[in-house]
Amino acid sequence: MQIGVEMSKALENKRVFIVDDNEIIRAALQFMLHDEFEAHEVASTANACEKAKTQPPDLILLAEGLPKTEGFGIFAKLRESAPKAKVLIVVEPDSAAFGKECVAAGANGFLAKPLKIEFVRQKVDAMLGRSAGGVTIPLTVLNVR
Repeated sequence: MQIGVEMSKALENKRVFIVDDNEIIRAALQFMLHDEFEAHEVASTANACEKAKTQPPDLILLAEGLPKTEGFGIFAKLRESAPKAKVLIVVEPDSAAFGKECVAAGANGFLAKPLKIEFVRQKVDAMLGRSAGGVTIPLTVLNVR
């Protein structure tokens, strides 16, 4: 368990899909979120839609490259497969304008790189409507070294 993990959030078991064709970005985001969320790495939109049938996500983190290559219809496709899921686009630092276009086309928000663990968790919490006032358990209490 990582330092600063809020146990109450970990017990809620919110499901997050990390959809990116870049394996390294997927792994990094999964690592940042896995202690407080049920985080799933998914390599494509098609795989995410298929997986959502049996394991519906609460949130989908979507790489900016996917709507760029598949078009803005990707949001309708995801909504059809996971109607209750929110969609958060992960964009490059200079792509805030594209993030805003994605929001206008159906995304719920965007997250600009660089990806810092606390900022990613805060943004995901905000998207899921979670308060930031949980309890953090110090490692000394958990007897973890």
